[in-house]
Amino acid sequence: MYGQAWADIDRNGCDTRNDILKRDLTKVIFMTNSTCKVESGILEPDPYTAMTINFQRGPETSSAVQIDHVVALGDAWIKGAQQLTGAQRMALANDPLNLQATDGPTDVKKGESDAAAWLPPNQNFRCEYVARQIAVKATYDLWVTQAEHDAMAAVLQDCSGQLVPTNEKEAAVVASADTEGDDAAKAVVVVPEPVAPAPRPYVPPAPVYVAPAPAPYVRPAPAPAPYVPPARVYVPPAPVTSYANCAAVRAAGAAPIYAGQPGYSRSLDRDGDGVGCEK
Repeated sequence: MYGQAWADIDRNGCDTRNDILKRDLTKVIFMTNSTCKVESGILEPDPYTAMTINFQRGPETSSAVQIDHVVALGDAWIKGAQQLTGAQRMALANDPLNLQATDGPTDVKKGESDAAAWLPPNQNFRCEYVARQIAVKATYDLWVTQAEHDAMAAVLQDCSGQLVPTNEKEAAVVASADTEGDDAAKAVVVVPEPVAPAPRPYVPPAPVYVAPAPAPYVRPAPAPAPYVPPARVYVPPAPVTSYANCAAVRAAGAAPIYAGQPGYSRSLDRDGDGVGCEK
């Protein structure tokens, strides 16, 4: 939402990151055949940590020095930048007033924090740090939360005479004409017009309805076939055959008759050999 990273806003032929490295480092050495790309230099001292940091361009070393947005872009977004134009947001992201070369790990710890959540470990730089945040927020019509306001006010209590930096040639410290002594030391820090337009009320973005994804189509299972009981088959009982005597067996053409056959009985088998009416 802030446009091209490290754009050449001032059209001097160098991107913003290298412009800030040139501004904040000492003993700067440029890459061969370049007056823009900083190959090495020294950050002495780093304003956030008061340490001396050597910068050397390279995949494993460039991160030792990072370019911090004094007013973090994430913080700016939720406090008014979303209402700026694209060109204004790009200007905010590349404004030298809002940029500071600093220790890489310290910049990572700061993240998107405002003054209520994070201040530089180097307490001697906190007055200038807060003054720059105020200048940037006034310049781009951003606002502060109550917690952020209170944190800034607590820092500025010990910042007698601290000027608000601007992109103008002069900043201003304004005190009422009747202040004297200690009251004069608590002068109100302001930015000259038109740098400080009145803040606009926060208008939350309209909620975006996201329809739930439709459930996958599942083919319904076929209805079970109705139960049809098996047909009953009538099996008539085997006819009972009996014979009164061997003459009846012979008349029926069943002689001789063997044990197990229909109509066999012991009365037809006198010798009991299992064969009746054999003669």
